[in-house]
Amino acid sequence: MPDSPLDDARSRDPRDLRRVGLTEYRIDDLAREAGVSVRNVRVYQDRGLLPPPRKVGRTGWYDESHLARLQMISRMLDRGYTFVTISELLTAAQYGLRVEDVLGTEDPDGAANVDHPARLTRDEIDTMFDGRISDDDLTRAEALDVFSRDGDGYRIENPALVRAAKVLFDAGLALPDILSRTERVHQDLTSVSQQFVRLVVDRFVPGGADPFTLDPSELSAMADLITTLRPLASRAVQALFSETMDAEIVHAMEKALSGDAATAFSGDAATADTDDSDGNGASTSSSSRTGDR
Repeated sequence: MPDSPLDDARSRDPRDLRRVGLTEYRIDDLAREAGVSVRNVRVYQDRGLLPPPRKVGRTGWYDESHLARLQMISRMLDRGYTFVTISELLTAAQYGLRVEDVLGTEDPDGAANVDHPARLTRDEIDTMFDGRISDDDLTRAEALDVFSRDGDGYRIENPALVRAAKVLFDAGLALPDILSRTERVHQDLTSVSQQFVRLVVDRFVPGGADPFTLDPSELSAMADLITTLRPLASRAVQALFSETMDAEIVHAMEKALSGDAATAFSGDAATADTDDSDGNGASTSSSSRTGDR
């Protein structure tokens, strides 16, 4: 039986496949066309973002739909979307759902209902965290401007952080650990903000001079530059965070898959744990609440 055009195409260089109108790629060629690494292609498959290839023997064959999906994933990552959000949005597109259907769906546990500022009683906060949020936890959350006192209840000042804490808590992390990491990140971001502001201040007030000695026009120019820089700096930091977060996720997954789970996360995690414990009296080890249930 003669080979089909598709069988014949598989033996050709992928760049020549367009001549027969049947473009298929091996994983190396797909990665090169999409401008990503082979390991990222595999990571996207493992996370369900990229459909599996068509298998012929031991070789996987990808087509133009895989290339388009990879390019879309790259654009979304560049814009700061997380893997979870990308997965939800791609699923929504696959089943004809609207973005609102994904992002606005209510859930019985209330995790999706904290996206807007709201007032909660102490009992409602206890219910959200299964009765495992102590007064000390609440005090620390207030210091981070996550909650604020509102009469005999609390107002959610940072809904995104509450949602993130709820997701981590439901995944098995203890609230003291979550708060310790949040405090560490808050300190780091404060330092980043100071550096951006210092860039502008040093331009107008070199050598630590008194800014109030500036000419009113110079003071106004400094304020305008800071106002202009603020959203740009925010987007720059978000893009850098997305890039480094992506790299750390891939690194951690590779370590875990190689059996080196103990060092799956690079950086100064051990030092951070020690610093956080010394700074606020709470252990920041990745303790699980599994034994509490």
